[in-house]
Amino acid sequence: MPERIRASLLAFGVMAAKKPAAKKPASRTKSASEDEVSKPTKREPRQSEVRQAIDGRQSEFSAIAFILLGIIVGLAVYLRLAGPVGRGADTALGCLLGLGRYALPPIFVAVGLSHLRGDESPNRMKLALGWGGVVLASLGILHVVKGPDAFTGVAALGGAGGWLGALLGQILGSAVGAIAAVLILTAICLGCSLLITSLSLKDTAIKISEISGKVFGGASSRMRSAAQNLSTLSTDKQDQQNVDEVDDDESDPTPPMFVVEPEDRRAAEVEVDEPEPVKPERKKPTAEVVTDEPHTQGQLDTGPSPKKGSWKLPPASFLVRSSKQAIDQAEVDQRGRDLEEALRAHGVDVRLVDKTVGPTVTRFELELGSGVKVARVTSLQKDIAYAMAATDVRILAPIPGKSAIGIEVPNKTRQLVSLGDLMASNESKVANHPLDVAMGKDIAGRSVFLNLATTPHLLIAGATGAGKSSGINCIITSILMRATPDQVKLILIDPKQVEMGQYARLPHLLTQPVTNPKKAANALAWAVKEMEKRYDLLFEMGYRDITGFNAAFDRGEIKAGVSSDREFERMHYIVVVVDELNDLMMVAARDVEESITRIAQKARAVGIHLIVATQRPSVNVITGVIKANVPARAAFAVSSQMDSRVILDQIGAEKLVGKGDMLLLPGNSSVAQRIQGCWVDEEEVRKVVAFWRDQSPTVQYVSGVEGEESSSSNAGGHSITDGVGDDASDEALLKRAMELVVRSQMGSTSMLQRKLGVGFARAGRLMDLLEQNGIVGPSIGSKAREVLMTIEEFEAL
Repeated sequence: MPERIRASLLAFGVMAAKKPAAKKPASRTKSASEDEVSKPTKREPRQSEVRQAIDGRQSEFSAIAFILLGIIVGLAVYLRLAGPVGRGADTALGCLLGLGRYALPPIFVAVGLSHLRGDESPNRMKLALGWGGVVLASLGILHVVKGPDAFTGVAALGGAGGWLGALLGQILGSAVGAIAAVLILTAICLGCSLLITSLSLKDTAIKISEISGKVFGGASSRMRSAAQNLSTLSTDKQDQQNVDEVDDDESDPTPPMFVVEPEDRRAAEVEVDEPEPVKPERKKPTAEVVTDEPHTQGQLDTGPSPKKGSWKLPPASFLVRSSKQAIDQAEVDQRGRDLEEALRAHGVDVRLVDKTVGPTVTRFELELGSGVKVARVTSLQKDIAYAMAATDVRILAPIPGKSAIGIEVPNKTRQLVSLGDLMASNESKVANHPLDVAMGKDIAGRSVFLNLATTPHLLIAGATGAGKSSGINCIITSILMRATPDQVKLILIDPKQVEMGQYARLPHLLTQPVTNPKKAANALAWAVKEMEKRYDLLFEMGYRDITGFNAAFDRGEIKAGVSSDREFERMHYIVVVVDELNDLMMVAARDVEESITRIAQKARAVGIHLIVATQRPSVNVITGVIKANVPARAAFAVSSQMDSRVILDQIGAEKLVGKGDMLLLPGNSSVAQRIQGCWVDEEEVRKVVAFWRDQSPTVQYVSGVEGEESSSSNAGGHSITDGVGDDASDEALLKRAMELVVRSQMGSTSMLQRKLGVGFARAGRLMDLLEQNGIVGPSIGSKAREVLMTIEEFEAL
């Protein structure tokens, strides 16, 4: 019993002892924590004041210190004007670094300037490591070159690499020999130099090859071209004499298909020597391309009729070539690094694998890291544009045929692409068909030609001022430079009345440039009739297309029957150019759409081709029927993705930068190609047109192309008042009904009753007349009829 009482008392004492012990540490901890919190709050104002005093000035203070140190060391080392301290520092630095002490002052100044510019710390560390490696390797080379005597005394060390150079050079020299030591130290020096300049061996090799190619390749190419000119001069003169003799004594009624003789080429070369804003000596070999090669293929496909006589093509000197601008490779490399850093800052692992500099944009090709989705990059489009300081960028994800994505960034300086550059390019030698039209240069700087014979029709659209009219002028001028009037005929439709007037009185024209929208519909209808007539001829003679017919005609196989007086002619190509489709659709939508559709569907085989342009890419102008039959499209800059989809059936045109920048969608591909459209000056066009006018002072147009100007007609081609009696009030009533329906866009009979104050029967008859004339659609029960005419079309009437 006493033991139990004793155990209970002991337990109670332990608990009593633990209770105050638990409270005291808690109170001590609390007071200690309060002291710890209170102490910093008392010192914090003084620390914040000091920090605020020097905040943002650390780099400036460091810059001043390093620059001052560099000046003082320079006075001590170069001029010995720093007093006893300077002399002592010069001696110490001579023992330590030897001749390397002379590099210290500019290094200190460079470090100070780096601090002054506010370069990031990684760049400073990179520069420090690079310069340190260059200096140490150079000191080692100095010691190895000076030999073992450089280790004998203070003066010898000061005249070589110092203690550091001796330490490094002596170890390497004794281990691998003097020659190997110099090679190793030179490699270290080269690697550190690359680290300083942020260059790669690949870029350095490319730059060296480019410089050597410009220095040595230019001289060799000039020597080769001079030798070729000298060798061909005598043969060209002999050919000229032979041609003159043939022309003087010619009695054969069938002259050659068309004349592109050596005298034309020599004339072209002489013309090039005239004062132009470019250097003529470098253009002589390429100027012959335009007039020499193309006629070989042209004689087979589209040579002129023997009755038409001979024609001479315009010389290449009419087209001025642009001066080539040098590419700032350092700037391109820096922009590539900025792009990589911008994507990595957003957590996207990429690697820059290639760069392609074009006339307008530069494409950076990036490989994505493992596990990175393409959609992640495309979602950062605005952020990339912000990082690259660009208005907008275009992302190709992925690039067709490559395991990479392409980011196209506009160049800070755009290069002008002239039509003369394209016509004198190597691609022009291959594109020798008369309907190979010049479009521009792609992102790699290659000339792009589009063959209308295989396209076979082209739709051009874009916003106002994007470059459509310039593109059309380049297409027409390129045809005039490569094709004679017996090869290609033109129908130019210009409702704006400002673009096609300069081509008037050309021998290539079937009719004068059409400016009346109502006559333009007749010209398109004439093209449909010509198409049908040509198909009847091909069916009768048993040929599939114009190429087979013309080849048989050249072989003399196309002959009329014995009892027939019919005379066959060689078929020429016909190119119909419509500069503004919207104006035609407002006046005669149904007629124009029907003619364009029929030509686009069938006219390729008989050599009739369409080029249709508009500045209003809407579904009312570029209808689904037109798009289905014109697969080739050229989209210039537009304002929205919707407009881009109307033209190309895909987005992208809203990212273009204007001034000829376009996306070309060939008829045989669904991948749009970015091209900088070419430019032709108005004076160049005048020279080419005047050249053709001089060869044909009188021009005979084909009658019936424009037809007779009809009365005001609507989209269906009927007169507005057809079906109305002779009473003038009935005619006025129908016009009022049409205005009400079109402006309200509601085809309701009850609305006509209320607004016109007529009975139901008369209002119904008016609605039927509107349906007959294509103003409204058919009845759909109790709902209002669909209005088919827009307000713009009504106002045009």
